[in-house]
Amino acid sequence: MSDHSEAPVMPVEAYEPPYYAAVFTTVRTQDQSGFSETNARMEDLVKDISGFLGMDHAQTPGGLGITVAYFRDADALTEWRSNAEHRAAQTRGRAEWYESYTLHVAKVERSHGFVRAVPQSPTAG
Repeated sequence: MSDHSEAPVMPVEAYEPPYYAAVFTTVRTQDQSGFSETNARMEDLVKDISGFLGMDHAQTPGGLGITVAYFRDADALTEWRSNAEHRAAQTRGRAEWYESYTLHVAKVERSHGFVRAVPQSPTAG
């Protein structure tokens, strides 16, 4: 969700299922006053949820944003959904920052990943 340009780009790792994915797809308004600060606060806050596994985010050039947050279990997802600061940010988002959004919550039943091996440099000798 925030710009971590100095960090390597990596998707959230594949965890052992089952776990949950909350897929938040948005189109934002022109006025984004205060969005970055609130977004950064939400990123910090969700990390305190026991059972939060990570988050992926993508933004298309046309303005469609997709954030996928992963949670170990339904209790962790419920804790995040019920968080008072998160609820206040949701209210402000509907009032100011989003033209539209959808939220899909899914139970992940299969998960795997791939990381290309880094070639080793020849040993001098």
